[in-house]
Amino acid sequence: MPQNVAEKLIHSHLIEGTPEPGHEIGLAIDQTLTQDATGTMVMLELEALGLDRIRTELSVQYVDHNLLQTDEKNPEDHMFLQSAAQRYGLWFSRAGNGVSHPVHQARFGRPGATMIGSDSHTCAAGALGMLAMGVGGLEIAMVMAGDPLYVAMPEVWGVELTGTLPDWVSAKDVILEMLRRHGVNGGAGRIIEYHGEGLQQLSAMDRHVIANMGAELGATTSVFPADRAARDFLTAVGRGHEYTKVVADPGAAYDVQEHIDLSTLEPLIAKPSSPGNVVPVREAAGEEVFQVVVGSSANPGLRDFAVVAEILRGRQPHDRVSLDINPSSREILEDLTKGGWTFDLIRSGARIHQSGCMGCIGMGQAPAVGRNSLRTMPRNFPGRSGTDEDSVWLCSPETAAAAALTGTITDPRDLDMRCPRPRLPDTYSVNTRMLLPPLGEREARDVELVKGENVKSLPEFDPLPDDMELPVMLTVGDNVSTDEIMPAGSRVLPFRSNIPRMADFVYLQVDDTYPTRAAESHGGHAIVGGDNYGQGSSREHAVIAPRYLGLRVVVAKSFARIHWQNLANFGVLPLEFEDPADADRISQDDVLRFTGLRAVLESSVRVPAQLNGEEIALTHRLSERQVSMVLAGGRIAHRAGEDPTIEAKPSPPEG
Repeated sequence: MPQNVAEKLIHSHLIEGTPEPGHEIGLAIDQTLTQDATGTMVMLELEALGLDRIRTELSVQYVDHNLLQTDEKNPEDHMFLQSAAQRYGLWFSRAGNGVSHPVHQARFGRPGATMIGSDSHTCAAGALGMLAMGVGGLEIAMVMAGDPLYVAMPEVWGVELTGTLPDWVSAKDVILEMLRRHGVNGGAGRIIEYHGEGLQQLSAMDRHVIANMGAELGATTSVFPADRAARDFLTAVGRGHEYTKVVADPGAAYDVQEHIDLSTLEPLIAKPSSPGNVVPVREAAGEEVFQVVVGSSANPGLRDFAVVAEILRGRQPHDRVSLDINPSSREILEDLTKGGWTFDLIRSGARIHQSGCMGCIGMGQAPAVGRNSLRTMPRNFPGRSGTDEDSVWLCSPETAAAAALTGTITDPRDLDMRCPRPRLPDTYSVNTRMLLPPLGEREARDVELVKGENVKSLPEFDPLPDDMELPVMLTVGDNVSTDEIMPAGSRVLPFRSNIPRMADFVYLQVDDTYPTRAAESHGGHAIVGGDNYGQGSSREHAVIAPRYLGLRVVVAKSFARIHWQNLANFGVLPLEFEDPADADRISQDDVLRFTGLRAVLESSVRVPAQLNGEEIALTHRLSERQVSMVLAGGRIAHRAGEDPTIEAKPSPPEG
């Protein structure tokens, strides 16, 4: 039968299971991506597994998130990551080389390959015809150790693009239109595959923008065909010989259908504080703006910076606006300079920062309280910017530049100028000096992991008890993000390799008493949530830290995919209400009682429980494999039980 692109990628890598929607399948993974905010845990997990050498085709460790060095913690973690890359056989991208996703697309992306990353925006690689998914760090470690990736087979959602983008409308507006239509969980359980004649005008980096923010829709991933746009991009970055055509067969079908006429789109903007809170820019016009930040993996291409430079050429931002530019890679900064665009930005008064994620993860560039900040970034969850009471809007580079000029949110079509069409070079700069290749296997064996005082090995977690009586330590609403569970920002992220210290910040923005109350509840506890619990970042710290504080069960109306998997990976039981209305029956300090859990989980998807002595019906979606993991106390303990050569208990920290 004719296959679409997603089906081709899945079938060519299928190891286990039946590829029918909802069934668990096992996939062979070619490449992995880790970054420094999550990669430290991956390397500690490799240590806990006792792995000698990774078994993937290619794995790359990037340093792009925690670049501010206000004390010794971040540079010491960078040294640890470099030593771990040398020890286990990874490529290493040094601090300042660039944001992982665009750098990976330029230097390592390969049409037809599979990739997972410990960053939810790994899906950006779908721009090159790859099957690329964000997952938790432990999934990465297990794949590096030779295991398949296990995932529930998604539906394939075909989005047909027709027409041509009007002036002042760009790729960011395409994905914002998807979010306007479907919200932050509209893609749950689906792969989004873009097709149609409208693709002809979208470059590989335009497609990167759209694929990247598929994560904000809750999609498993997004894919584009590897067609002429992918070939042209690989040729421009000096890797044309690595191009392979991957396109849908004639007559290929999709489980779900969607259509977007690009010619009907207008500039869009996501209001605070959700990527799904999208309106036309005209509806928000006139709001005062105090900061504009351009950069991040959501708008990382040369064109995205060049168009801002050309709008600002010979002009100054409004007096109250701070214009911040975060180049997404050193190579793009080189090309901005060669094209004269860096000069335009400098002359305009823009503040040019180092190549990296920076303000996207709250690592600097925090806005003033309650002052509007327009950003070309993928997320605007509350507090993610580094300011607890922030007002962050998400928009295209064109809309961002218009606001910088006028000092208010402005539809760029109202600017008194022609829409810029930057003329991009036929070939891009190639500079790989800050990409360090893996050491040879013999040389790698002699490398010692470099651990500073802040690098602590993984805590050891015990098996799930058969009977539990758990106080409900916290109740939260719908769409709680991992940024709210485990905050980002320069105050918290330096402790990413120190779980005992990071646990002090769990749910701090929601209830600052939670860490203390949880730590004092020695018998364990539960958390109750609403729909789409755990959306956003893939950071497994949002599970490991509360598990360290005694979290044993999370009951929600529904879960975001990556967080649900992370809970199971670390032995936290994720349960859902059989009747979502039952969520309203539970309050903080109520007690949930479970009995005979092993027999229940192994024999049924229904999990009976008592709420303050009354029956309440709960369910689980765990596979037989995941049930065994949760009962064992997590995936590392479970794997150790299967393989006696692996120690379940991590080695003590050095130093």
